[in-house]
Amino acid sequence: MSDLLLRKGAWEQVTPESAGWAYLYFGVRTGSFAAETGEGEIALVPLSGKVRVEAEGERWELGGRATVFAGMPWTLYLPRDTVYTVEAEGEVAISGARAETRHEPVLVRPEDVEIEVRGSGNATRQINHLLKPEFPADRLLVVEVFTPAGNWSSYPPHKHDEDHPPGEVVLEETYYYRTAEPEAFALQRLYSPRHGVDVAVTVRHGDVMLVPWGYHTTCAAHGYDLYYLNGLAGDRRSMAAADDPALAWIRPAWSELEPDPRVPLVTNEQLGSDP
Repeated sequence: MSDLLLRKGAWEQVTPESAGWAYLYFGVRTGSFAAETGEGEIALVPLSGKVRVEAEGERWELGGRATVFAGMPWTLYLPRDTVYTVEAEGEVAISGARAETRHEPVLVRPEDVEIEVRGSGNATRQINHLLKPEFPADRLLVVEVFTPAGNWSSYPPHKHDEDHPPGEVVLEETYYYRTAEPEAFALQRLYSPRHGVDVAVTVRHGDVMLVPWGYHTTCAAHGYDLYYLNGLAGDRRSMAAADDPALAWIRPAWSELEPDPRVPLVTNEQLGSDP
């Protein structure tokens, strides 16, 4: 399990080589830097502060939530084989995936982000779709998830480790967690009968969970809202997943419950569209 749960301060970057998988990258940078996308396409998601990016003669300004809980996200997609520079006042997350096809850069503004309220009762959460399957990218998919205190998320437990389209596709996935207070935590369960694994672990601000296979679900501790950023990549542009058959009954049962009125936790009203 220590290979899948990366504690804050004990990791610098997730790469296909470090994770032991084929496509997915993840990292968080503070301040200004210069880099190349190389063989990977990337999504830059500011976690705090304003970010200015230059690449191939273009310049973009991504502004400016104080924390992930203070407003809707900006996202800049950059294709493979791109040299770029970043001027950041705070932190920026970088999700990436190996790509064959080179697409055009795309700026996703807060007002462009589709907000989905998923689930019901104490399994209600907010999904911010940043790079959807319809997005003009090669492999990379990115979402933000906000889970109110005490609620379950990524529920019912589901997996995406077998190729049975359209119901399930193979996707590598990273979970990057953020909390508003340092003492906050959440619980993450990952289990796979096929791999003989069933673990439940405490995750905290700045931790990363690698999900190469298996059913997975998350629960935010009482009293503290939870944020996580998911990057996903596979051979198909789909987010199809298979629910744990023993718990799949829960999804249709949501029609009998009301969504948690706290959701959405974050909206465009909290963050203006000006960078």
